[in-house]
Amino acid sequence: MKIGITCYPTYGGSGVVATELGLELARRGHEIHFISYSQPIRLTGPEPNIHYHEVEVTRYPLFEYPPYDLALATRMAEVSQLYELDLLHVHYAIPHSVSAMLAKQMLAATPPRRNLPFVTTLHGTDITLVGLDRSYLPITRFSIEQSDGVTAISQYLRNRTLKIFDIKNHIEVIPNFVNCDEYMRKPEWLEKRIEYVSNEERLLVHLSNFRPVKRVLDVIEIFDRVHKKIPSKLLLIGDGPDRSQAEWLAVQKGIHEHVLFLGKQDQIREKLAISDVMLMPSELETFGLAALEGMACEVVPIATRTGGVPEVIEHGVSGFLADVGDVDAMAGYAISLLSDESALRAMGKRARAAAQEKYCSSKIIPLYEDFYRKVLEQSSKLSLALRG
Repeated sequence: MKIGITCYPTYGGSGVVATELGLELARRGHEIHFISYSQPIRLTGPEPNIHYHEVEVTRYPLFEYPPYDLALATRMAEVSQLYELDLLHVHYAIPHSVSAMLAKQMLAATPPRRNLPFVTTLHGTDITLVGLDRSYLPITRFSIEQSDGVTAISQYLRNRTLKIFDIKNHIEVIPNFVNCDEYMRKPEWLEKRIEYVSNEERLLVHLSNFRPVKRVLDVIEIFDRVHKKIPSKLLLIGDGPDRSQAEWLAVQKGIHEHVLFLGKQDQIREKLAISDVMLMPSELETFGLAALEGMACEVVPIATRTGGVPEVIEHGVSGFLADVGDVDAMAGYAISLLSDESALRAMGKRARAAAQEKYCSSKIIPLYEDFYRKVLEQSSKLSLALRG
């Protein structure tokens, strides 16, 4: 199949999943065309069957805010026509599904008329935050309903979308995934652990875009409690608006020398593979991709019992769950686990087994392929009608 993929090309979960999906599909022989305003972060170099098409937005003085959604729709239509794409797959409803809808309408109305189906994948804040804004709710609902296929990354997100937007479409749950052959504890990576901690120290990690919903200050509070009991260090991977506050809190707590702000990283799996525990105290996670990537590397997640996280982490088996804001409970779980080497490693093994059982890319990518085929089969009837 020839598939166009559009996403936000940043460190957010939707961009990561979309890029990894494209890479996995390309490895399986599909022709993938990324269409976005910049190259996705995890698209680091030339890859077989991967093409990138930049969306250029002309900045006229008349426009205070350049109309990216219109430029994107135009580029989608151009690329689809030039490369004879079979379908578009857009990640994050706003504005990508709207742009795909416009591109579809343009191609259907312009000779030689053709039907271009598009699939929308809902990731989280496009529904729980942006889509709830009164300015965007009607267009979000409409674009979802106009999609030829809709998927959600968790049962929680599917149910919330149906309830909030009163969507009549079928929404297929296809969860996030991880390449279990790449995300694992490799001996050559473990050798680099000494760069961060001594043999007597434990290593905790947090990975996010440092937005308020991620509660990065809670990460510092939890680590402060852990560090008082267990010799340890904390790796903070990512960047965002709450980084400076987290840095100041670490200084105020007197633990700044043990908190390492690594910023944005390309080879995240290498950092995860040397860690012991992941802290994920988010206000809301519709899935918890960072936790899954850690689990595949035998890193035990300690997270909040919110959104779709309980679908990924089984409390007491593959990780621990606590209420939002309960930093004492999360610190307690970390201290207990990090004090017992055998328990830590056993739970790490169970965490990886849980990732392998349900979320390896080898299990999830075929679900997307099957879904694409269903969408294309339904759309072929419309194509015949257009030609008639």
